[in-house]
Amino acid sequence: MGSFKVKLVAYFLLLSLLPLAAAFWGFSTVAARSETRRVDARLQAGLRATLAAYQEALGSADAAAGQLAHRPSFQRALLARDRPALEQMLRGKPHLSVEAPGGFHVGRRDPRAVTRQVEVVGANGTQGTVVASMPLDGALVRSLETRSGLENYDHVLLIQNGRIVAGPPGVGGRVDVHSGKTRTISLDDTSYRALVAGTLDERPNATLGVISPQARIDATNRDSRNRLLVGLLAALIFVACVAYVEGRAIVRTIRRLVDAARAIARGDLKQRVPVQGRDEFALLGRTFNQMAFQLQTRLDELQAERGRLRDVISRFGEALGATHDSDQLMRLIVETAIEATSASGGVFVGANGELVQVGYPDKGEDKIEVPLRVGTTDFGALLLFGDDFTDEDRMTAVSLASHAVVALDNVRLHRIVERQALVDGLTGLANRRQCEESLADELARVGRFGGSLAVVVADLDWFKDVNDRYGHPAGDTVLHDFATLLQETLRDVDIAGRWGGEEFMMVLPGTDLAGGAQVAERIRVALARRIVLAADGTPIPVTASFGVAATPPLHTASELFAAADAAMYQAKRAGKNRVETAPHPVRQS
Repeated sequence: MGSFKVKLVAYFLLLSLLPLAAAFWGFSTVAARSETRRVDARLQAGLRATLAAYQEALGSADAAAGQLAHRPSFQRALLARDRPALEQMLRGKPHLSVEAPGGFHVGRRDPRAVTRQVEVVGANGTQGTVVASMPLDGALVRSLETRSGLENYDHVLLIQNGRIVAGPPGVGGRVDVHSGKTRTISLDDTSYRALVAGTLDERPNATLGVISPQARIDATNRDSRNRLLVGLLAALIFVACVAYVEGRAIVRTIRRLVDAARAIARGDLKQRVPVQGRDEFALLGRTFNQMAFQLQTRLDELQAERGRLRDVISRFGEALGATHDSDQLMRLIVETAIEATSASGGVFVGANGELVQVGYPDKGEDKIEVPLRVGTTDFGALLLFGDDFTDEDRMTAVSLASHAVVALDNVRLHRIVERQALVDGLTGLANRRQCEESLADELARVGRFGGSLAVVVADLDWFKDVNDRYGHPAGDTVLHDFATLLQETLRDVDIAGRWGGEEFMMVLPGTDLAGGAQVAERIRVALARRIVLAADGTPIPVTASFGVAATPPLHTASELFAAADAAMYQAKRAGKNRVETAPHPVRQS
């Protein structure tokens, strides 16, 4: 009898070993791929943030050059070729230089840097050029890395001609990675997960990349495999224990049958061997068969249910990763949870008061409530209603909720990144990129349906004096206050944005030149009456000069902006705190 129990345990272990080993292999493979994809996603997000910071740095260099080029004193000095005066203006601005026809040059221009040029145009044509240089060096890489949002062990690389020229200490060599594709590479005998962008502006042989140590990915994968291996061993031990207990029960039953058969063999005729009819042995056989049939039926039902649940979770995961619409996502969460738990209805109660109801929640007598939280962020709760929920249904609801909060957090982060890409951080208005896109959209609408469109360019008067006299925090307050005034004055369909520095741009759909001038005058008067206080309570006088252009007769974005910008500078020359309109199309050279 003892050998039978050993054999039973061995059979159970052999039957369990293959599916458990397959599950171990499958889960370890999925975990390894998941970690690699998570790192790849972080590198892609970090590279996008790095490129955005690089473009912002170029924009700052361009703005610095434009600000210097538009200063009247600089223009006069350039026209007079007054080298001492120009050198004095360039003092403290090592990345700016001035060039003029005839070989006239002031300042140092770094040949290795990416440059932005602003032409100074006078009555006799181009008088010279202000060149802003942004060196491609380690300082730039460190600056971009701090703004990339990467982990502290991830790094940003500057690559020229396929070789690393700037990056973290001790990392160098050649990088052979196609742009936009993440690969594992070896640098100085160390493996990294790397992602490289396309070529940079004005530097077709240069690009930016991000790397993450492969050792950290491997360590995470080893931890996952170790945990799965421990689970496999625990499952085998559990199966062995169950087989041993079940073997003892079966042997005990057989022993009772053998004892009865021995009693009959000894001549006890009152004892019967349950082998046929309705005796105990036949009943045991029929009960076993019924049990086997019921178990097989239940197993088939469980397998079908698990298959359906896997399909639901798979579709749910794909949908969660594909949508950034929070309303659609909340409805999808409720619908999937109802289908997975066979609930009659469900409700998503958002932390901000959102309410999404699916099915018939009022018809269920039982309820499952799952909070939706990730870290310190609370997205609300998921409520499911039905007649009778099992423990498996509750576990399924919790599992789906864990996937749902990740997707909801992704939507939240996506909105933050989307807003940062289109909104100026100081004023809350649209940034230059959003202004350009909005102007192009409105021009396309005018081209299709007709109508008029006005563009207003505003520039705060004496803004440099405000910074010099009251400090840069006071200048930021002035910019923010002017942005608030624009938001209060303009219509909902109008677009107001910060073009750069103290210069702002307004796009007014359905407004002609006269209407645009009226809007600009209304803003000018309101700003002149507005009281802005410095940190010490001192009133800061603030005015602005405005230039207005409209279509028709102008037709392109460059014509509109150039005309409005020229009108604004005319207002500056006429004494500031004025509104000037552009009478003719002004084309950029």
